[in-house]
Amino acid sequence: MSERMADYIDHTLLKPEARREDILKLCREALENSFYSVCINPSYVKTAVQELSGSKVKVCAVIGFPLGATTTAVKAFETAEAVADGAEEVDMVIHIGALKNREEKYVLDDITAVVEAAKGKIVKVIIETGLLDEEEKKLACILIEKAGAHIIKSSTGFGPGGATVADIELIRETVGSRMGIKASAGVRTPDAARQMIKAGATRIGTSSGVNIIRK
Repeated sequence: MSERMADYIDHTLLKPEARREDILKLCREALENSFYSVCINPSYVKTAVQELSGSKVKVCAVIGFPLGATTTAVKAFETAEAVADGAEEVDMVIHIGALKNREEKYVLDDITAVVEAAKGKIVKVIIETGLLDEEEKKLACILIEKAGAHIIKSSTGFGPGGATVADIELIRETVGSRMGIKASAGVRTPDAARQMIKAGATRIGTSSGVNIIRK
């Protein structure tokens, strides 16, 4: 597998039982394989920033994860703290219930608050495709773009299903070339990663990055 594939990968560890030593191992793997970033829970941002100091590997923190149902103020605070700790990117979860209820202003304001709190850092927005129908997925994409976020992410990995080629194609069709797309959850093989990239993904969120690039 080419080094270019490694440039797509957000090397991920979001399990609740993850320990500091597991995060350090994740960072070492990211360094050894030149992954784009590590994606971790906010409490470990300082640890990862210190471990990756001087490298090109970025630190990404998840926000409102994995349910997306915390209040907007909490998401904004969590974002600001993660950025202050050194996170260069954040992956927030939309309020899925509000989206399904067509509360467009709430969803838009929720995302906008995180974008503003991130102060120019990259914001990815997780829509949890497994819980949405096609029209809801399209609406989510429209609101995310309107809020000024940068990348649409398919899934948390904690909900039903994960990234599918059909969903990545739908997102790409909806936003054109204006935004990035992160295919996340269930991408475990080189072939699966290539399929997602062909469908329009610009990032791959996976805990199987090492296996993907070494096969």
